[in-house]
Amino acid sequence: MGLHEQLEELKEKSLHEISHADHLKKLDAVRVNILGKKGPLTEILRGMKDIPKADRPKVGELSNRVRDNITEAIEKRRSELEKAITEKKLADEEIDVTLPGKPVSQGQPHVIQQIIDNIEDLFLGMGYQVIQGPEVETDKYNFEMLNLPKDHPARDMQDTFYITDEILMRSQTSPVQARTMEKHDFSKGPLKMISPGVVYRRDTDDATHSHQFHQVEGLVIDKHITMGDLKGTLETLAKELFGDRFEVRLRPSYFPFTEPSVEADVTCFNCMGKGCSVCKHTGWIEVLGAGMVHPNVLKMAGVDPEVYGGFAFGLGPDRFAMLRYGVDDIRNFYLNDVRFLTQFSKKG
Repeated sequence: MGLHEQLEELKEKSLHEISHADHLKKLDAVRVNILGKKGPLTEILRGMKDIPKADRPKVGELSNRVRDNITEAIEKRRSELEKAITEKKLADEEIDVTLPGKPVSQGQPHVIQQIIDNIEDLFLGMGYQVIQGPEVETDKYNFEMLNLPKDHPARDMQDTFYITDEILMRSQTSPVQARTMEKHDFSKGPLKMISPGVVYRRDTDDATHSHQFHQVEGLVIDKHITMGDLKGTLETLAKELFGDRFEVRLRPSYFPFTEPSVEADVTCFNCMGKGCSVCKHTGWIEVLGAGMVHPNVLKMAGVDPEVYGGFAFGLGPDRFAMLRYGVDDIRNFYLNDVRFLTQFSKKG
């Protein structure tokens, strides 16, 4: 068999093997077997020395054409196999866009903020303003303007964080009320406000106390304000936060900035007034302090106590949240444990 016939036969055989290579490794093995240094094409070309010189150009041209045909066939088959691999991978990893996605967890206000929002919504609906104030306060507004002059024994009721002799971390949100009374123009109407915010006291943290906690204080100043107005307001607040089943009672108490002063109790959540260990068998739970604004407080704010009067109250949203949801340790609200906090829905 001449070189011409051998080349044609090698071409046909090679193209057959290439077309039947079903993966890249097998195709690469075919390429090495045919085109490698020890391959049949190389062996055939070595026999060119035995043919006449006149025939060598034709045989050389044919051998180059066969090599090119085989190389082109290999590259074409490689592209086909690579395309098949890509298509299979895409098919295996295909995303079904019609399937529902994983639900995205939506954040919600902290449970304490929910209580504050409830209170703000209620009082805004009653025509009150929501007024904020500084957390770093002066002794003047935190104490003196509230009928607590220096060396007043009632200051011992609040163990305060002092920065200097005159600057402190506010121990209540009442300074906001004092500042607002000072600026309010009563010729344009009464003052009705609440002042929510964070306050600071040097308490030892335990299940029911924290050195940093929240307060919401309310103030109404106008002509002809009575204790009945105060009680009606507190009953409305209790029903908003705890429901219609709960009653409110007022007990005499003492606060330097109100006279008379009262403590407000609501029906025990646990026993509904029958008496249990939670309410110390009284049927009532204390929730806030209140009273009629002391005349000295009005005077220091530039308000005539002979013409104007009013009431004030202060409550702790932290304590309200504990009572509302039956939480027995205030520290749970500040640990940022998502498992605990997600128990409380947005609606509160």
